[in-house]
Order: sequence, then structure tokens, then C-alpha cells
Amino acid sequence: MHELTSPSVLACPMDGLPLTRDTACWRCPTGHSFDIARQGYINLLPVQNKRSKDPGDSKEMVVARQEFLSAGYYQPIANAVSDLVNDCSPVDATVNILDAGCGEGYYLREFKKNALNNRGAALHLTGLDISKWAVISAARQDKTSDWIVGSNANLPLLPATQDVVLCLFGFPVYAEFTRVLKQNGVLIKVDAGPDHLIELREIIYPSVKTSSPSEDTPPGFTLLEQRLLRYTIRLTSQTQISRLLTMTPHLYRITAAGRARAEALTDLSLTVNVQINKHVAGVGGIKI
Repeated sequence: MHELTSPSVLACPMDGLPLTRDTACWRCPTGHSFDIARQGYINLLPVQNKRSKDPGDSKEMVVARQEFLSAGYYQPIANAVSDLVNDCSPVDATVNILDAGCGEGYYLREFKKNALNNRGAALHLTGLDISKWAVISAARQDKTSDWIVGSNANLPLLPATQDVVLCLFGFPVYAEFTRVLKQNGVLIKVDAGPDHLIELREIIYPSVKTSSPSEDTPPGFTLLEQRLLRYTIRLTSQTQISRLLTMTPHLYRITAAGRARAEALTDLSLTVNVQINKHVAGVGGIKI
């Protein structure tokens, strides 16, 4: 059975008190109990905090994303994020990293391949997603990180426990990120740029509205660095194109006509265009 790293950074989603391990479950001092699933993850998303019976990405979306990402199309994004994390990580220390909206765990797994071994730091990696299917997939592929079903709106983590928070194509809740980050902790955020997958969007939609990622610094943070990443990928089969479409929110936004146009494609060159921002918690903060 997968065991979480000790000491625990987990907090009860009901009352915010620390969780401690008790055989096959985690408990808080007031008696709330959360079982460890056989795949090794913990569900810390109370029923009353769900907006639907099965929130987040569907099983179909998770499978498509895993297959698409494993082909390496977003490897440059993973490499850029890893570089930024390594640059801000202390030497000879334990580094706590949260991927808030981890999906099926691709970016944390890629980060571990080029982690902090040469700096003497130990890693405590936590992946959290509101989708049960995503967390199950992540836990099956990586038995050494901590995988949690939970919400960014109410992170089940103790205050000031994280050195780095990742929010990659996710839904940020800055007040919660600030709460769980240590002093001078770092937030790394990845957002789609105006031309991200523009070629596909021009095919599936009657018209395309372009918008740039917000230039505003999140409340409670100071911008340290910004990187703009742009490159081209080529999908050479309908299967690859279908996987990409299925893993994105576009699948549920397009019309039947747009879906039919996508299903007719067998070859497509696409622009990958993302903005990566690195922030430090606090105003006028310094690097770790």
C-alpha cells in the first residue's frame, strides 16, 4: 500500500485540523476519517463540496490526455516548468511541491525525471485534482508521490507547508495558494496564449475569439519571471487529433458540424503557445 510522506501536510477538509495516519485511513483530532483507496490515493473532497456527482474531467478525457501527453507533444512545457522549479528550490532541504489541478500526473512525473538530486534536496510531491478518474490514473502510474482528490477552492493542506505550487492550465484560487505556501514560496502558472491550438480552433468553430492571458499579478504575489513558449507540433493521424480534442474543454463546446470537421482530419500542424509566469508569495518577496 502506498504511504504518504511523513510528516503529513494534510488537513481535514471538514475542519482544517491536521490529519494523521491510522492504518488504512487518515483521521483528524475530531474524528473525521478518510480511507486510503486501494490505488493509493485519498479522497478529501466532501460530498457537500461537490457541484456534481462526478466533477472534473471524465474518464474518457483522462485516458485521451494520458495518451496524448505520453507522446511528448507538451514535453517543452514540462521542461520549462521543471527548470523554473529547480531554479527556486533550496539546497539540502526537503522541498514540498503541490500540483493544484494535476490531471493524470504528467507534469509531476516529468519533473521527477530531472529533479533536485544534484542539489541534495529531498522531494515531497503532492498532486491534487477534483477529478477522481484523473487521480486514480496518476496514483497507478506513480506510487511515490501523494495523490489527492480535492478542490483548489478548499485545499486540504495545512497552512505554510508548500515551497512551490503549480497551476498548469488549471483554475487558480489565489487565496488558497497564498495560504498553503511558505513565506517566499513560489507559484508557477501556465496559461494558454492567444494562438494556442489556433489551427484546430479555426476548424471546429465558426469564428475564433483570441484573448491573451491576464497581465495582472495575482493578489498576494509578486511577478519574478515570465516566459513565452511557442513551437509547432504535427499530428499525423485521426486518432492523435481525436485524443487532443477529447482532452480539452473544446469537446463540449463545439457543435456537431465542428466535431464532424475534426473527425475528418488525418493530418494537422498546430501551434503550441503558452505563457509561463513565476510568482513569489508576498509583495516585494525574494527568491527562495
